Amino acid sequence: MTTPARPLRRLLGATAIVSLVTLAGMQGAQAGQQQYEPLSASVQASLQGAVSDRAPRQPIFASHALRDHWLGEMSRQLAKRIPDARYRNDLLLSVHYEATRAGLDPQLVLGLIQVESNFRKYAVSSAGARGYMQIMPFWSKLLAQSEDNLFHLRTNLRYGCTILRHYLDIEKGDLFRALGRYNGSLGKADYPNKVHAAWQRWAYQPPPELITAANLPDARR
Repeated sequence: MTTPARPLRRLLGATAIVSLVTLAGMQGAQAGQQQYEPLSASVQASLQGAVSDRAPRQPIFASHALRDHWLGEMSRQLAKRIPDARYRNDLLLSVHYEATRAGLDPQLVLGLIQVESNFRKYAVSSAGARGYMQIMPFWSKLLAQSEDNLFHLRTNLRYGCTILRHYLDIEKGDLFRALGRYNGSLGKADYPNKVHAAWQRWAYQPPPELITAANLPDARR
């Protein structure tokens, strides 16, 4: 994980990147909406495979110490928004897994969630986008996964990370434009700038001694 110091318009590699309404008494989210666009058969099949893959969700860290340190730092920042420690850790580890699986920086995804829903699981935008990453319902129908519950923690994260990865691919790594597509505000700076600012607040730099230990041949994995 690295600090997002580069301009948003710089191309990012796959491993470097990634009105209010209420529902059931939960405060809604300020959000735009992903726009429906016809997909080629090959792209549709690829996205279907990405959202339906049920592989074990075990985040990969260079060492147990790095995992524990990252989780502790992120959990500390998230504690005021999600007081339940067990659920908070489950969310963070799921974010890390789904983000890295899609070739995104987990801190970028945390920043996007903060802007989209402020970590409200049942947030719904005026456009009907749902959950942590504000997924538009047309995606589950488009990808032949109409039974998917977009409020489910891991389902929502899987869709959100897959969609952002898709938009990054369309835009050839241009994160500024990909975020604009994600929010339905392509070409406007307000939303990408908000996500970038939130990304910076979630920036993580592990202690040098943990990096050194993780690179040792006999480091515990």
